[in-house]
Amino acid sequence: MTSAFPRALRAARPAWLTPKTLRVEAVSGLVVALALIPEAIAFSIIAGVDPRVGLFASFTMAVTIAFVGGRPAMISAATGAIALVVAPLAREHGVEYLLAAVVLGGVLQVLLAAAGVARLMRFLPRSVMVGFVNALAILIFTSQLPYLADVPWAVYALLAVGLVLLVGLPRLTTAVPAPLVAIVALTGFTVVAGVLVPTVGDQGALPDTLPVLGLPAVPFDLATLQLVAPFALAIALVGLIESLMTAKLVDDITDTRSDKTRESWGQGVANIVTGFFGGMGGCAMIGQTMINVKDGGARTRLSTFLAGVFVLVLVVALGQVVALIPMAALVGVMIMVAVGTFDWHSIRPATLRRMPGSETAVMVSTVVVTVATHNLAYGVGVGVLVAMVLFARRVAHLVEVTSVLDPDGSTRVYRVTGQLFFASSNDLVFAFDYAEDLETVVIDLSAAHVWDASTVAALDSITTRYEARGTTVTITGMNHNSQARHDNLAGRLAAH
Repeated sequence: MTSAFPRALRAARPAWLTPKTLRVEAVSGLVVALALIPEAIAFSIIAGVDPRVGLFASFTMAVTIAFVGGRPAMISAATGAIALVVAPLAREHGVEYLLAAVVLGGVLQVLLAAAGVARLMRFLPRSVMVGFVNALAILIFTSQLPYLADVPWAVYALLAVGLVLLVGLPRLTTAVPAPLVAIVALTGFTVVAGVLVPTVGDQGALPDTLPVLGLPAVPFDLATLQLVAPFALAIALVGLIESLMTAKLVDDITDTRSDKTRESWGQGVANIVTGFFGGMGGCAMIGQTMINVKDGGARTRLSTFLAGVFVLVLVVALGQVVALIPMAALVGVMIMVAVGTFDWHSIRPATLRRMPGSETAVMVSTVVVTVATHNLAYGVGVGVLVAMVLFARRVAHLVEVTSVLDPDGSTRVYRVTGQLFFASSNDLVFAFDYAEDLETVVIDLSAAHVWDASTVAALDSITTRYEARGTTVTITGMNHNSQARHDNLAGRLAAH
């Protein structure tokens, strides 16, 4: 009886409480936190806000999503994608309007999750996702260029040394994050050598206290709503797209399945909490999630939770040290983030030769629109629209009409093959010979599918033209769905 109780207690204990798992999750969470701090600061600078806004976001996003997210071990924090979206709002109207947009964006994410937006991810073509990632990389890279203009020559030397460390160290060891080593080394050198270069402290004050709950200090009126709503929608869409894409990637790596709907509304809750605590908002981070899952071996929510806690502890306790970090070090980190984010395989000549032109066009349109507008949501929207048009155009050409004349010469059977919808059925009317003297025309649709009213209208037009010449038309072979659609609409679509 005495020995049975400890065994029952161990059986009821969560998997992450086992000593081995607890150690793996804690170490992985600490490494992720160390890598998150410089990126959160750099993303804050991209957004044009104080570093504390990005650091608070990384803390609140990670801790909240650890409880409400649908993908264990995935890291959510302040990201470059969200920073790029909110930068114009923060620059022109201030951080309080940014916080209002983050809260509203979170509400929209919850509503989109309730509407089943997660299920729509399967309609996002791979070429759009590749274009999204490539555009994000380009925007992250170009956002660093202002910090390399009109600066002392020492900045370029530090950047070069930092890039060497960031590229070379992982080839020697992965025991410690290369960004951390580069930042510590360059900071130590500038402090000891007394090199005067722009630092993180020059960008704004770092937090020395815990984040405080509060409402954004903006007027709660229609004008404010009209101002922040477009940015909030962009936050919601970009955050969900990047988060659901990252969740799918982790599913593939861990051979497990996540709850995409829960992840969608979880992102919304995390952004609402983040906005109320003075954070810039965020979403899932592909790079940090890969550190956690692939390099650290983490598999539970504990690593995500501890990553957020470690971020806050480190910056509050070591804020004065963080302020000494040279901007050149962070620029180097972000350049490597951009290089690592970009899908270089997608632009290799061999890949481009094998890839259908339509797929390349979708990717390029996504990148061009995103970079031109600095809005990832616009780029994804245009990419999806281009993919739909090109797909419809390609499928439309797959419709074939063949005919056979009966031996008695009074009946011709037309066999239609393919998918009949607005793009393909418009030309269907011209595939028939109305001048032929026939008693009966049979249209065999056993190898076709009727998808929309445009096709039913085309069939009505064909029937009307033949009947005007005294020829009887019989339509046969429709499957159940096509028959139901045809029966419901045939003869009820007025011609114009």
